[in-house]
Amino acid sequence: MDFSSTISASGLIQQFLIGLSRSTILFIVSSGLSLVLGVLRIPNVAHGSLYMLGAFLCYSIATLVGAGSTGFWVGLALAPFCVAFVSLVVERALFSRLYDREHLMLLLFTFALMLLCRDAVKMIWGSEYRSLAPPEALQGSLSAFGMMFPKYNLFLLSLGPVVAIGLWFLTHKTKIGKIARAAAVDRDMVGAVGINVSWVFASVFVIGCFLAGLGGALVAPTQNINQGMDHTLIMEAFLIVIIGGLGNVWGALLGALIFGLTDSMGILVWPQFSIVFPYAVVVIALIFRPKGLLKATW
Repeated sequence: MDFSSTISASGLIQQFLIGLSRSTILFIVSSGLSLVLGVLRIPNVAHGSLYMLGAFLCYSIATLVGAGSTGFWVGLALAPFCVAFVSLVVERALFSRLYDREHLMLLLFTFALMLLCRDAVKMIWGSEYRSLAPPEALQGSLSAFGMMFPKYNLFLLSLGPVVAIGLWFLTHKTKIGKIARAAAVDRDMVGAVGINVSWVFASVFVIGCFLAGLGGALVAPTQNINQGMDHTLIMEAFLIVIIGGLGNVWGALLGALIFGLTDSMGILVWPQFSIVFPYAVVVIALIFRPKGLLKATW
């Protein structure tokens, strides 16, 4: 099929930009999941629910504060910390008692948390769809090279490298990051030298959940906020972690770029079957690199 007559250069570039913006959200959420999975060895199925909770909290805080753009920025600043606080309570009250259990039990436990979170969201916010407008400074588009680029998408693109560099610095250059990497390899030895491994795990879990909440808050102005927004996201996040390399920040970024861009380009080229493109790429990547595109760091 010849697509040259139906796809313009401007449409291709704009769709590419949309794909990059979605890749940023996927990376932020997936990097948090990779961190938790790499250190705690917990397949946290509830990670997507925390992403959804971040979106709803950002909406509620922005609506409560009001005052134009101020509400959004306050919501963006507070929602991830609210999600992190909830995750800390859950980790200290429940997760910390289950680290020595089998992985299947941990998986079932996170699945139960996902269901509880979904019911809690329904009780608090109802089942109606919500929407949140971006701040005035990020509304509209910028004109460049004869094309229009949405300001909010450009804002998202600027955050991706910042988060990637920040996570790399945290895991490789800070004391807590080095201890977490050591605990991922041999938690018993880390505990034997007098380090409280339990609080190391709690810190890693909270940071990972903070990133899930941040991703939810950032995505709020780009789509409807609803109860089902966690389903597809968590499946995509797990695939990105797998193809990128467990615990590898740059692998998560590469996986998110591959997934987001193939999905976006698929919509442009063959919209009826666009959902197939990113999963086909994942299958091909796993055939040739079953351990991930980049080396696992944990």
